[in-house]
Amino acid sequence: MENKVYNFKLNINWKLINLISEIDRFDANWTAIERKEGQRNLKDLKSIATVRSVGASNRIEGNTMSNEEVDVLLKKIDITKLNDRDSQEVVGYFEVLDLISESYKNIQLTENHIKSLHNSLMKYSDKDQWHKGDYKVHSNAVEASFPDGSRQIIFQTTEAGFATEDAIRQLLNWYNTEKEVHPLVKVASFVYDFLSVHPFQDGNGRLSRLISTFLLLKNGYKWIQYVSFEHEIENRKNEYYQALRNCQAQRPNEDVTVWIQFFLSCLSNIQSQLLVKLNRSGLETQLSPKEKSIYTIIQNRPNIQSSEISEKLAIPAPTVKRILSVLLNKGLIEKEGSGRNVSYTIL
Repeated sequence: MENKVYNFKLNINWKLINLISEIDRFDANWTAIERKEGQRNLKDLKSIATVRSVGASNRIEGNTMSNEEVDVLLKKIDITKLNDRDSQEVVGYFEVLDLISESYKNIQLTENHIKSLHNSLMKYSDKDQWHKGDYKVHSNAVEASFPDGSRQIIFQTTEAGFATEDAIRQLLNWYNTEKEVHPLVKVASFVYDFLSVHPFQDGNGRLSRLISTFLLLKNGYKWIQYVSFEHEIENRKNEYYQALRNCQAQRPNEDVTVWIQFFLSCLSNIQSQLLVKLNRSGLETQLSPKEKSIYTIIQNRPNIQSSEISEKLAIPAPTVKRILSVLLNKGLIEKEGSGRNVSYTIL
């Protein structure tokens, strides 16, 4: 069944309906889950999700910092020592994500607030001082960044100037007055058109993901802050760009079904991941003191290696390896890399 959503066509099919139903069914149970888990466990999940989100969203745009490097930086932020672009971008993203988490109820979806979020995102970035918080003055395009440093244009965007200003104002007016479209479809549609317009000179991809979290929180999907939406997109980066390109090729009046399904499937997947983590919390209480200490250091230092664990906890290397094997078998941690580059992180 084809419908119109904003300026787009959308095929309301069973796949889309099932995704929305799955997400909302989980959401309906969240208050009870939140009460059962308690603030301490959720606080730990939020800390892990924050590091993953900050690292992943910036890496999607070409940043090279690992989650461990992000974690170390965020534990002791010194703005006088943010001398490289990667660190500047990471701290800017973290501060906006933290602001959204703490104050989303008081932030409205307006031009001024979007510009303010962009200004904060670019706050520490030396190269972005000239345009932070202002709409673009030059044409730009959506580009994909790849590990080898190469970039590829995904699609062209709205022209700078009045065209961009009008496009964003129309989008905001639609979102803030639309009452019939399901909130999840509204959020996904808003993010798609925001990316299509690409209103700022730089930082649009990162800001779109922050806005995604902001709008989901505003619509009551509070669980989003305990799992990393950005990490899911990083893992499906090629699919992310392909969905955007597929829809953009038809612009204007495009069919956005592929994008909406991709966006909602990301949310459905991270919900499943969150549920697994919550179910696993009971296993953590059964750990021995040494197992708990190793689990905790991995929790605080994602992507840490066994030799570092042994050194920091003064536990013999063979014992550390044995316990890591136990934690892996219990499904509490995951192993990344191979050979001497193997590291461990919380699932």
